[in-house]
Amino acid sequence: MTHEQIIDYCLKKKGSYLDYPFDPIVPVVRVKSPTQDKGRIFAQIFHLRGERRVTLNCTPESAEFYRMLYPGSVVRGWHCPPIQQLYFNTINLDGSVPDDEILWMIDHAYEVVVKKYPKYIQNEIHMTEA
Repeated sequence: MTHEQIIDYCLKKKGSYLDYPFDPIVPVVRVKSPTQDKGRIFAQIFHLRGERRVTLNCTPESAEFYRMLYPGSVVRGWHCPPIQQLYFNTINLDGSVPDDEILWMIDHAYEVVVKKYPKYIQNEIHMTEA
């Protein structure tokens, strides 16, 4: 998958939007409700040593599952502090992980982030037009 395909897919999610909080060339996709000022990041798109990568939120269980399934291609969130690495996977976009698996991981990342919000904000997000 390309970075553009990932961004396009992420932006179809309700309440999602593109942001550049770290660097003007490192896009992230956040999700927020209509009543919030800032959303939470669920996807970070970047290059690392010339290779396309994406970092996605996850649960510790799904993180470990995908790291075992795709060793070397799915790793702990490389830029995250050690305590947060359990909750982020960085995926190499070199074709070693099938596109449908990446799409599932994006769906999962979105749901993980949405579930961190209180129920009333989750309801606002789900009522938002995509």
